[in-house]
Amino acid sequence: MDLKSLIGTQKNFVFIGEVDMDMTKPLFRSRDVEDRLTATDIHVHYQEQFYDAPTVVGGVRPLLKDQGNFTVLDVGGDYIGARSIGGFQQELNREDTAIYYVLNAFRPWSYDIEHIDETMGKILGISHIKLEKIHMVNNSNNGPQTTAGEFLEGTKRLEKALAPYATILFSSVKEELYSQVARELSMPLLPIKLYLTYPWQ
Repeated sequence: MDLKSLIGTQKNFVFIGEVDMDMTKPLFRSRDVEDRLTATDIHVHYQEQFYDAPTVVGGVRPLLKDQGNFTVLDVGGDYIGARSIGGFQQELNREDTAIYYVLNAFRPWSYDIEHIDETMGKILGISHIKLEKIHMVNNSNNGPQTTAGEFLEGTKRLEKALAPYATILFSSVKEELYSQVARELSMPLLPIKLYLTYPWQ
């Protein structure tokens, strides 16, 4: 998969849906691997908190407007998380911003077209993101133990459900499964490495 052609001239990247680095629950947080990210010139923009709180840190708008960097936002998988970015609608609906709606066929919000439509409708309504800005991304998985068969099953289910309405821009898969599933799919495939892991996994 050619990331440069995927990125193009865009500088802001917003992930909505089944991404799991949520600001509203203390499970998967990008700040937990801040040292690793900083070592690769990635700045984690957050505020220290004693308890996790569903708040938006200051300084997001200047980052979205700054043409000298790339900005990545993860806003969670429901309208509660999406509410946090409603105030940035002008920046998010610009041509230099890509909005990715991440789907996981094994989660209830993405299981079928009815659930996808209901959840996405709520998210778009409260975030004020334009429907035409949305790019569908497949991230079908059952956690770290996902098999190649499960990934392919979820991917095909989503392709079938979305077929009358939209296409999947690309799929992401754990790098260990990439060689097993790449030959089975015609869509672009992005191998990913899991960094956010915890002792109980």
